Amino acid sequence: MTVAERTASAEPPGTRRALAALALAQFICSFAGSNMNVMINDISRDLDTTVQGVQVAITVFLLVMAALMIPGGKLTDRYGRKRCFLTGLVVYAVGALLSAAAPGLGVLILGNSILEGVGTALLIPPVYILTTLMFTDLTARARAFGIIMALGGIGAAAGPLIGGLITTGISWRAAFVFQTLVIGVIVMLSRRIEDPLPPDPDRSFDTGGAILSAVGLVLVVMGILAADNSLWLTVVLLALGVLVLVWFLRSARAKEASGEEPLLSLSLFRNRTSNLGLVTQNVQWLMLMGTSFTVAAYLQVVRHYDAIETGVVFTAATLGLLATSLVAARLAARRSQRTLIMTGFVAADAGVVVLIVLVAAFSSGWAFVPGLLLIGLGLGVMLTPSVNVVQSSFPEQRQGEISGLSRSVSNLGSSFGTAIAGTILVSGLTTGAYAAAMITLAVIGLLGLAAAARLPKTDTEPAGCPPDTSTTSHP
Repeated sequence: MTVAERTASAEPPGTRRALAALALAQFICSFAGSNMNVMINDISRDLDTTVQGVQVAITVFLLVMAALMIPGGKLTDRYGRKRCFLTGLVVYAVGALLSAAAPGLGVLILGNSILEGVGTALLIPPVYILTTLMFTDLTARARAFGIIMALGGIGAAAGPLIGGLITTGISWRAAFVFQTLVIGVIVMLSRRIEDPLPPDPDRSFDTGGAILSAVGLVLVVMGILAADNSLWLTVVLLALGVLVLVWFLRSARAKEASGEEPLLSLSLFRNRTSNLGLVTQNVQWLMLMGTSFTVAAYLQVVRHYDAIETGVVFTAATLGLLATSLVAARLAARRSQRTLIMTGFVAADAGVVVLIVLVAAFSSGWAFVPGLLLIGLGLGVMLTPSVNVVQSSFPEQRQGEISGLSRSVSNLGSSFGTAIAGTILVSGLTTGAYAAAMITLAVIGLLGLAAAARLPKTDTEPAGCPPDTSTTSHP
């Protein structure tokens, strides 16, 4: 009997149904982060706002996720993974419905950016914790994360196409109704999910640390967004953000030294492999969301494409990401995670270069296809191994902490991508600004490649899980 057959036969009843719910949850959250990119003209016209106003709404949504993901991960230990997951789904659905009925930008930011962001921060950490706990075999875990990351990547890459179809066929508001319907399906699939670990109601929660970390991250990203308005304001906000984050880290160190439990244990950063994996995660999502916003805004504002035309162009990235993500388990069995991540960055950076060159040379929308396809292929290759590297570096007792940190770092990358590339682009909204934004993303991609090159050359068993020497796999 093969390892895959043993793993499948050892899976507890309902595992596939639970995995479907978890994967769909990642899909809809990633979809929410990118589908608004093709609605820029429609939303700004309907709500009497600007491209920059829509950019702020998108970035704040990603920022709220990043700022609250670590606290969300810690709350799973106290209240249970399934309870946090379901609560997050409900909050998200309320935010989506409010966004669908938004009369102005302020209500849209409340529903989409705040409530959907809070809901995502509550529901995403359980996705990765439950997956890690349910699939203890390295190959089975790679397969499960492959499915989740495939749907997550597809949600981000196909968000423009699906959003474009809905916006053109019905209205941009219907896209938020669509999200609510998907949430309903997830709730139905989640009824039989069993939490492998019992909640610990007496577990302490570092409220002060949660506030400091959130404020620090908000100030940093807002500083980037302010770059096209005031250089001095940018410097002040970035400086304040760094100071608050330093305060947060010093507070966490002091709590740890006194025997208290901080929001984020600094011991998580003593694992070199995990640290490098976190860097690659951050850069991957920065490139994905930065490219998505830059290309979508350029197509609509400069080349005057409508929502569905913009979405169709992004089909190339979706197909590339789907092709490589769905064979993640097979690739993991043949190549080390380091090799896969490095290959992904090389392909993605090559895709950015191709995008810049072809778009400058040709006016047709087909000029975007080869570059977006390469970017999709590259991201699909490396999203799963990067998550697996980080999650598998820690035992099950620390999955709440590392899952929250991992998702926070990834969503912070998404925020940075939209903020950095978007700020460069909206400052000019010309071919030159488009090229400058894409070059910036390519340079950052090289930093991700450098981090990937320092990962271990061979894979190891998950921390805390001894090698399987029996004739059957772990349940």
